[in-house]
Amino acid sequence: MILNKNKNWHIIRLPSYCYQQIELFIMDVVKKKQHSKLPLSKNALTIFGGLLLLITLAVWANQSTSSVSVARGSIIIDKVKHGDLAVVIEGYGALKSDKQQLITTFSRATVKEIVLKPGATVKADSVIVELDNPELQQQLDSAKRDLAQASANLRQLKLNNQREKLNESAMLAQITADYETASLKKQAEQKLAEQGIVSKLNYQQTVLNEQQLKKRINILKQRLHQLNLVHEESVNIAQERVLQQQGLLDISQARLDKLTVRAGFDGVLQRLSVELGQSLTPGQEIALIGSVTDLIALIRVPQSQAQQIMVGQKAIVDTRRDKIDGVISRIDPIVADNTVEVEIALPKNLPASARPMLSVDGTITADTLKGVSYIQRPANVKANTQVSLYRINGQTDNAELVPVSLGRQAGRYIEITSKVTKDDQFIISDLSNLKTTSQTLDIKS
Repeated sequence: MILNKNKNWHIIRLPSYCYQQIELFIMDVVKKKQHSKLPLSKNALTIFGGLLLLITLAVWANQSTSSVSVARGSIIIDKVKHGDLAVVIEGYGALKSDKQQLITTFSRATVKEIVLKPGATVKADSVIVELDNPELQQQLDSAKRDLAQASANLRQLKLNNQREKLNESAMLAQITADYETASLKKQAEQKLAEQGIVSKLNYQQTVLNEQQLKKRINILKQRLHQLNLVHEESVNIAQERVLQQQGLLDISQARLDKLTVRAGFDGVLQRLSVELGQSLTPGQEIALIGSVTDLIALIRVPQSQAQQIMVGQKAIVDTRRDKIDGVISRIDPIVADNTVEVEIALPKNLPASARPMLSVDGTITADTLKGVSYIQRPANVKANTQVSLYRINGQTDNAELVPVSLGRQAGRYIEITSKVTKDDQFIISDLSNLKTTSQTLDIKS
């Protein structure tokens, strides 16, 4: 049957059994017209009605399968491009301080006062928290008393040593005087003994006395020397005791000073882990201080693309206000939630929008594809696959479904490895809302 095309009619091809039924119907009608002029029977009317129903269904089916159409404003069309394509990997993450310091307690204490809260900019001597521990004050007072006692013992030792040295020196001086007297007496008696005025026995006694006094002088000198060494060592021991007590005093003072918790370096208070009145144990966390100027970006990228990333590759960190150039410095080997964490080193001079804990986006340039054909990545497709896309025919305003081979993905673009031309245009939007899939697609303005 041929219908008018201007009235949306079409050429319809019916199944063979329909043609047989129509022929039988026509022959029956002709025979009845020749042999009988009676009206058509009920069976003939039923068959004729059924044939009309079949024809109507066939027309509807043919129209439904060959007239799928979409509005041009509801689809996205992209033209094939040819040239160099940068393979970029996008991820998300946050800025972190490259230098961080964790502040903990050195002894049991109670939070007495909270001076600063998270987010505050701090200097090295900025007070964050005031703690309280009466035992530390008692230990400091006891250390002071012990130091005073050790210092007094040292002074007393020095006085005793001085007295002993004076006694030994006086004894040495006395024996030295006796020795000199004995020497003079020896010289005088020597001439008298030669003249026979003094007996030789008395002279020999004088000589012997001189020799004994000389030996005692040598012994006393050695004794005085040893006494000086003993005194020096005893003073050193006493001084070490004083130093030990001074060290204990310094430790007690330092522990007491630690009750005033300070930042330690310039930065920002990123975390405060205590509350007012809380009892703390030694080693418990108080606060976390992070640098403001020395920042790094920790970006999470898809696991499937992480194998293309290497240390030293260039990256761009987007703070939503500024874009910062960086370099990949570390790749975390651990996979979490199908993502891999990548560390990006940033320059020292950062814009004002960059601050710790800021959520950012990262774009990593992994490679550059030279002289390739590419389009924007169509919806619901993956790299290195073959898909069917609608190619636009500019002359007839319709699209034809053709197979397309895809290669590597580069951000929002994807490589086309099959044969295409620069003038080819493809529908890249999601067409899953179409009720049926047709080889051709009419595009309405």
